[in-house]
Amino acid sequence: MSLLDTVLIWIDKNRSRWLGDLKHWLSIPSISAQPDHAPDVRAAAEWAHDYLRTIGMNVQTVETPRHPCLLATTPENLAPKDAPHILIYGHYDVQPPEPLDLWTTPPFTPTVRDDKLFARGASDDKGQAHCHLAALLAWKEINQGFPCRITVLLEGEEEIGSPNLMSVVDAHRDLLRTAKILLISDTNMFADGVPSITYGLRGLLGVEFALHGAKTDLHSGTYGGAVANPAHALCEIIAQLHDSAGRVNVPHFYDDVLALTNEERAAWKTLPHDDAKFAADLNLPALFGETGFSTLERKWARPTLEINGLTSGYQGAGSKTVLPNRASAKITCRLVPNQNADKIGDLLVAHLQSLVPQNRGLRFELISRTTGSPPAITPVDSPAMAAASDAITLAFGKKPILQREGGSIPVVAWFKEKLGVDSILLGFGLPDDRIHAPNEKLDLPYYYNGIKAAAATYDLLAERLKT
Repeated sequence: MSLLDTVLIWIDKNRSRWLGDLKHWLSIPSISAQPDHAPDVRAAAEWAHDYLRTIGMNVQTVETPRHPCLLATTPENLAPKDAPHILIYGHYDVQPPEPLDLWTTPPFTPTVRDDKLFARGASDDKGQAHCHLAALLAWKEINQGFPCRITVLLEGEEEIGSPNLMSVVDAHRDLLRTAKILLISDTNMFADGVPSITYGLRGLLGVEFALHGAKTDLHSGTYGGAVANPAHALCEIIAQLHDSAGRVNVPHFYDDVLALTNEERAAWKTLPHDDAKFAADLNLPALFGETGFSTLERKWARPTLEINGLTSGYQGAGSKTVLPNRASAKITCRLVPNQNADKIGDLLVAHLQSLVPQNRGLRFELISRTTGSPPAITPVDSPAMAAASDAITLAFGKKPILQREGGSIPVVAWFKEKLGVDSILLGFGLPDDRIHAPNEKLDLPYYYNGIKAAAATYDLLAERLKT
């Protein structure tokens, strides 16, 4: 029996211990967005600090202008000298739990029902982050050391956009830049019974703009027909942003899109996805998207332009015969690898301005333009990816599929830019975990197997990434 086998058996024998530890962490309402919960965010950081010290790591609390980061490293005498350096990232802050009346049990009273753990943060991200903490503790107690050099970076501001994370990374760059790979467990598997590794993410760009007409709202009877209505013009602009085939009409929008490989398209066709069920789950009679691509291809590997909000005129009860003086729209674009947010932003704003109807006396205003996250992709043929795949297979009894994700995780691109390190997204959640919503949960079999997968990943990375 190998040392790894012994560690995995010990993990299975200590399931109640892991669950008890996680419940304690989840009971702390570390809501980073709400100032009243700042003491709770710090309490959650202190809990993790003490846990990492118990594991035997050197731990420091790194203060920021808002919530602290934790930086923990394995002592030199507890890892082989020639072992690779692995960086693990996670976050201990959580989303606000409201509306509270929709929770079956209180969000910060962790409760097990039907082999599922319900609590705010159960899946996003305390539960998944704790898979790594438990795996490290297992290695320490069985082996009195670790198979590779490991740094754990936990932050308390992910749910508010990580405003201070990269200043912490910059301050500790000499340590972090030696990492060979970044492990993040803050994503979902493709489906129940389908273990997965995520290797690609879409980026995010946001634009908000307005059209202005008269100096004030006008009476639609007195002025209607004589003055341009900004709401009408806004609708005309919005209607021109896509063609009938679902493609974005912004010139040069697709110029830099990284094309899907034939291998990717073939592999994704084999995944257990059913369009009819997907539509039915959303209570839709049909799906719609860019012609020539499957639903998974549209979600994971094609860029989008979506209208997120429209505002104009009277929105209250009843009617008000007003001709509004202003109409505005919020737009976000999901970007794919090789697309540049600055370039796409310039193209989009210029195109919006060009669509403003002429000779109507309307003025265009750019209200805001933001870049939430660059797109990211990790090579799937690397030794690190092979090690992670074998570790998932060992823990879950089935080889994982490789998937992309339609959403964005900013830290993946940030760490690549700052440290030159690729990320492997070892997600142990499921699509129905209801993250950010009432009754968030984590399936316990995935939690326990996630601990085993994390433990196996460290060992296999140590073997295959030796310097």
